[in-house]
Amino acid sequence: MLNQYFFITLYLRMFYQKHPLFLLIQAKKNMENKVRIHCTNTDTYKDFPTGTSLTEILKVFSPQTKYRVVNAKVNNKTEPLYYQPYHNKTVTFIDLSEASGMRTYVRSLCFLLAKAVSEVFPEGQLYIEHPISLGYFCRIINVSNVIDEKAIVAIKEKMQEYVNADIPFEGVEEETDQVVKMFRDKGFEDKALLLETTGEIYSKYYRLGDSVDYFYSCLVPSTGYIDIYDLELYHDGLLLRVPNRSNPVELEPRIEQPMMYNVYKEHLKFLNIIGMDNVGDMNKANKEGLITNIIKVAEAYQEKTIANIAEQIAARSEDGVRVVLISGPSSSGKTTFRMRLEVQLMVNLMKPVGLSLDNYFVDRHLTPLDENGGYDFESLYALDIPKFNEDLENLLSGKEIELPTFNFTTGKREYKGDKLKLEEHTILVIEGIHGLNPDLTAGIPDNQKYGIYVSALTTISLDNHNWIPTTDNRLLRRLIRDHRYRNYSAIDTLSRWQSVRRGEDKWIFPYQENADVMFNSAMIYEFAALRRYAEPILLQVPNNAPEYAEAHRLLKFLKYFNYINDRELPPTSLLREFVGGSSFKY
Repeated sequence: MLNQYFFITLYLRMFYQKHPLFLLIQAKKNMENKVRIHCTNTDTYKDFPTGTSLTEILKVFSPQTKYRVVNAKVNNKTEPLYYQPYHNKTVTFIDLSEASGMRTYVRSLCFLLAKAVSEVFPEGQLYIEHPISLGYFCRIINVSNVIDEKAIVAIKEKMQEYVNADIPFEGVEEETDQVVKMFRDKGFEDKALLLETTGEIYSKYYRLGDSVDYFYSCLVPSTGYIDIYDLELYHDGLLLRVPNRSNPVELEPRIEQPMMYNVYKEHLKFLNIIGMDNVGDMNKANKEGLITNIIKVAEAYQEKTIANIAEQIAARSEDGVRVVLISGPSSSGKTTFRMRLEVQLMVNLMKPVGLSLDNYFVDRHLTPLDENGGYDFESLYALDIPKFNEDLENLLSGKEIELPTFNFTTGKREYKGDKLKLEEHTILVIEGIHGLNPDLTAGIPDNQKYGIYVSALTTISLDNHNWIPTTDNRLLRRLIRDHRYRNYSAIDTLSRWQSVRRGEDKWIFPYQENADVMFNSAMIYEFAALRRYAEPILLQVPNNAPEYAEAHRLLKFLKYFNYINDRELPPTSLLREFVGGSSFKY
């Protein structure tokens, strides 16, 4: 009887296992244990067991990227390669040629450096402070030894030891209270205060062997990925050199930027004096009701700097200076700086007169073309350089000129009878991205020119190992300005940004050290002020747009800054150029 029951059960099981309904249920069950991945690099689809890491998925698709893959966009969000998809996803693997990939690489390199420094100088504290000379300026404090070439060799040897060991970077997510306590117990008050003031329930940090650190986005899978870097003595600190952005198999060249170094040093000293070394310090001050004083001090410091520049120009005018040339990258606040400078020049008994480079554009059909065949309005040669110099020379020799006007609708230069002649104590103020390019004013003797470079050189950091990119500062300003005053969407601004950056690399940055003075237009509190304006604009970017990854990154970044009420900003504040409410007319 038992054998008969066994064979009946076996027969029924075999029958039902061949039944279409059973097969459908079984297929669905099997599919629930798999995810379908669409790899956009190869435009192919494949199924993987649920929880397979992107590292393993990458091996299967084997996309032909030019350089090593270091992260991925998963449904248009940047994720580390250890990420495990549990649902169907669209994945784009990112190599070092893309900005996101380079950021991931450099963050990982910084953790590697921090771990090596902690081993070589256990009592020391590493500060990765700001970009300079196409690398990153670092300091090691609280060390009894002198940081010399011998110390550099020891740190680099330790870094290479870890690279050879191919140690994994492990992401760990825990309740924020626990992470804060861990960092505080280890003496990392900068990281503890940052996370403590962001208001997040959970926070992610990274482990490298027995070392821990915090970074606000993903790292490479392991130290073996870090094969291009160098470390050198630089002024009173170190220069961490990184891969070339255009050709990441070699290092960025070291270029000397003594003027920019001094501007950063001065502002870091200012922040240290007022106790605002990192964002956590500012968030804490905000919660304690001290932000009003911070705004007042920051604005006063900036006004004093502008007044000092005006005094220098006035003194140089006695030696023949007749022209002030203001240059700087997009959204640096050049226009407001010029207007505030003109006020201070008048205080110094000078009469500033503006001359617009925009009115010297060549007729549109003569405009140079870019690599895509479009008009390259960023090019120096989009301007009529000979005519500009002719008018400038005539003005400086005391002659009257007729001012041109460029009609952007017709694409042609026009003359409407507007005249200009320089009077006694008059000084020309010319604002434009090419102001420091010597070819712009080749016909004017150097002793008659005073050059000013304006840029948002962000000095406040998230913590001791996480600086704030200056480009993020300018991008957020431009995003808000474009939306408020030019009716551009976030997608419009984000999609154009890389083209803008390429123009800056070609036409602005190579000439910045030609300036007589640099002006840092960044405000220590400005991200907290910009947050309420930028977030609604960035949230309009749909998930399926290519620009969503950058919008998501910026939104995540802005969460580190507690909101502040910008009613305290004076009407002459440089930030008013972007958020509105300025007493200047633009």
